[in-house]
Amino acid sequence: MYENLYKFMELKGKRAVVTGGAMGIGYSTVLRLLNEGCVVTIWDINPEKLAEAQQALNSKGIIFAHQCDVTDKNRVYELGEIAVMEMGGVDILVNNAGYVASGYFLENTDEQWEKTISVNLTSFIYTIRAFLPQMNERNSGHIVNISSASSVIGVPGLAVYTASKWAVWGLTESLRFESKKLGKKGVKFSTVHPSYIKTGMFEGAKIPFPGGLIVPLVKNHDVIAKTIVERILKRGALSPKKPWTVNLAMMMRGFLPDPIFQKMIELLKISDSMKTFKGREK
Repeated sequence: MYENLYKFMELKGKRAVVTGGAMGIGYSTVLRLLNEGCVVTIWDINPEKLAEAQQALNSKGIIFAHQCDVTDKNRVYELGEIAVMEMGGVDILVNNAGYVASGYFLENTDEQWEKTISVNLTSFIYTIRAFLPQMNERNSGHIVNISSASSVIGVPGLAVYTASKWAVWGLTESLRFESKKLGKKGVKFSTVHPSYIKTGMFEGAKIPFPGGLIVPLVKNHDVIAKTIVERILKRGALSPKKPWTVNLAMMMRGFLPDPIFQKMIELLKISDSMKTFKGREK
């Protein structure tokens, strides 16, 4: 209902950059954008997957593909200029590239936690800085940042990952208000908050019974891609959660005293959700 307060975006002819676009949510989002008539640039760190994605998607529309480590700001800024040159501008940025190192806080190295923050948060700052000036100049554009269901609740075994995704939500909301203060209401900012997806980066992770009945696994990456294209870009949603029951965590946190809320999370077995984690094969 509230999404209809925002102007619909006509996607045909729009120009998009999708980071981590060769796999998972990124790939599914690229496919949907191409089907809507967008011109798309894919950035991905994996050259083999990037080549496979480009070959598979060439027949779907106009795409450009570049290998990119999004934690390398010089490479991001270089490719940002190339994207503008190749596509004539950038209307949509989907910050999808992500990294997860599972394990309790003291089990992993400083380097693993630094990489988690660099990929999941710092790189978003680089990519946004690469494209926001031109969006502000046109007073038009939409930046979509992939957050997580873990941005609404702490998860054992994901402490730094969770911290990075909480930060992404705060960054996005702050930038939204900044744009309004600067008179750039045509520049939109959104987050999407997926819970565990059956396959991919979080394969094996799941909330056991009884919490798993309330927040089931997301069946595939296209569920999130559809949310990005249909709800966020077309209808202006600000921070959709998938499944929608993720919102219940925020509601419980708001209404219940903190000790009761914490106990409820334990009773629902949400704290055990990373015990069966396998992750994506290298």
